Amino acid sequence: MASNFTQSLSANRTGCAGCYLRHLCLSADLNDAETEIFSSHIVSQRRVPKGEVLFRAGDPLDALFVTRLGSFKSSVLTENGSEQVTDFHMSGEVLGAETIPTEYHTCTVTALEDSEICSLRYRELEALCDRDPKISRQFRLLLGRKIVAAHQNLLILGCTNSTQLLASFLLNLARKFEARGFSKSEFVLRMTRGELGSFLGLKLETVSRTLTHFDELNLIEINQRHVRIINLEGLKAVAKESGRAKRKTLQG
Repeated sequence: MASNFTQSLSANRTGCAGCYLRHLCLSADLNDAETEIFSSHIVSQRRVPKGEVLFRAGDPLDALFVTRLGSFKSSVLTENGSEQVTDFHMSGEVLGAETIPTEYHTCTVTALEDSEICSLRYRELEALCDRDPKISRQFRLLLGRKIVAAHQNLLILGCTNSTQLLASFLLNLARKFEARGFSKSEFVLRMTRGELGSFLGLKLETVSRTLTHFDELNLIEINQRHVRIINLEGLKAVAKESGRAKRKTLQG
C-alpha cells in the first residue's frame, strides 16, 4: 500500500500550468503553450524524504530548486565540526541561488519533512533567460524575494534578547504561512528546537523556556511542535520591546 506521502505527491503531481505556486515561480507570466515548453524542457520534479540532503556545501551548481511541497533547512559546519543552521525554507522558495556567483554551493540543504522540489537545470535556464525577457524578469523577481527574505532574517537576528528573537521568528513564520494561503495563527514547527536555537543563536534550553513562557502569558498555545497564536498583538508587542542586555535570557 502506498504511504500517505506517496499518495499526497501523486495527487498533487502536476506540471507548471496546474501548480498552485505558479504565481510565485518562473512561469507566472507565460501563456499555456510557453508554460508547457518551459515545464518539459527546464523543470523536473522529485521527492526528497525527510532527512535527505538535497545538496552539500562544495557541490557544483547543476540546478536551482524550488520547494514545491514541504520544507528545508540550510546549514554549514563550524570550525569545531558542529552544525550551524543558517536558514529555513518553505514552499515557493528558491534553493541554491547563493551559488550563482561561484557556481559552488556554500551550504548544505536538508529536508525537514517529506518534501518535493522542482529542479531547474541551470544552464538551460540561463540560456532561456537570455532569449525570453518574461522568464528573465520573473527570475529577477525570484532572486529579489530571496534578498527580502535575507533582510527579514537579519532583522530577526538583530533582536537583543531571547523573547524578541522567538516572537519575531514566530511572527515572520506566520506571515509566510499566510502568504501561501495557510493559517497565520496555527501551524507546525518543522524544525527541532535545537535547530531553531542554532538559527537564532540560542541554547535549546532557552528556546524551550521562552516558548513555555509565551504559553504561560497566553500569547501562544504550544503542544510539542504545534503552535497556535492566541494573542497576535501581544506577540507583536514582545517583538518590539527593546532589551538592554544583548541575548538576555529569561533567567536575567
